[in-house]
Amino acid sequence: MRETSQTTDQARRRVLLCGYYGEHNLGDDALLEVLLGQLPAHCQPLVTAHDGALVQERFGVETVPRRSLPLVLKALGRCDALVLGGGSLLQDSTSFRSLLYYAALIAAARLEGKPVLLWGQGLGPLRRRRSRLLVGRLLRLATAVSWRDGESAALAKRLGREGPVGSDPVWAVPPQPWRGTGGPLVLCFRPTKQLQGQAWRPYLEALDQVAGAQDREVIWLPFHAGQDRGLLAELLQAGLLPAGLAGRSREVLAERPSEAMAVCSGAGLVVAMRLHGLILAALSGAPCAALSYDPKVAAAAAALGCPCQGLDQAPASDVQSSELQALLLASWSAALDTPPPAARLAALRQQTEVHRQVLQTLDASGGAC
Repeated sequence: MRETSQTTDQARRRVLLCGYYGEHNLGDDALLEVLLGQLPAHCQPLVTAHDGALVQERFGVETVPRRSLPLVLKALGRCDALVLGGGSLLQDSTSFRSLLYYAALIAAARLEGKPVLLWGQGLGPLRRRRSRLLVGRLLRLATAVSWRDGESAALAKRLGREGPVGSDPVWAVPPQPWRGTGGPLVLCFRPTKQLQGQAWRPYLEALDQVAGAQDREVIWLPFHAGQDRGLLAELLQAGLLPAGLAGRSREVLAERPSEAMAVCSGAGLVVAMRLHGLILAALSGAPCAALSYDPKVAAAAAALGCPCQGLDQAPASDVQSSELQALLLASWSAALDTPPPAARLAALRQQTEVHRQVLQTLDASGGAC
């Protein structure tokens, strides 16, 4: 009888899952899907979310408005543990204020004696000295950590905290079979400061040539509803799309990660700027190429072994632009209809187990779960 009572008590234990959820971003939806699946069964999640109704409907979990620190702190008071779930939450590229938000949650949890887990985290960038000092202290407060890439782990070690390294947690999403031989080009593009105006030209011209030579449709697949939707229309209105590419292009909206994977599984090539666009495309079995606006994308492309072009340096002349266009044309043409090796996908999926193991520490963290 006493054992049954303890089990019932454990089932009531709550864990606050803090991340960039409910923001209409398919990548973060995929992270939440994996996190909920890896959470010990007797832990009851409470999720920070912007669009709480959407998260409640799709995942069947209770939510708290993530943009209200007072409400999140109040919710933390009703929970037994804090999990910072996925993404790069401890960074100051968004703002130093964003970093203070997570610092307040970590400090409040530890002051109340509650465990704090950093699950599948990226770390940085930390451009300010005060950011590095603050994060160094926060890392020492964490009960357990796991990193999604070697660069984050190395930065954490320099700041005084070591931890296991795995692949991005989204690699744990169940794969789909590829059916895309001869299929369309799928673009997971986003606006970025590296591509403004004419800087788009070599990329769009190369896409036009690949699609034209192979007679392929081009599907624009937004991953972030607020940022990516309408990019095709914006580029078309700006007169940046070659006529052939414009005629082959259409935007397809996906509401869930599984829907995006279904589109990618029929692709002859997915060119992704979004990190989780690249990962979900690979899990769909699709041939992939990356455009890296951020080191995390280049790291994922290297792990996958797919072509990757950095966006850090825009062509300074027409000659350099032509050279870049030729390089992209050759790279994307070679990748077309050539899916990633199954062994690489299996290895990347296996590497996500370190994140599951971090969550299992909740069982031993002061009886939190």
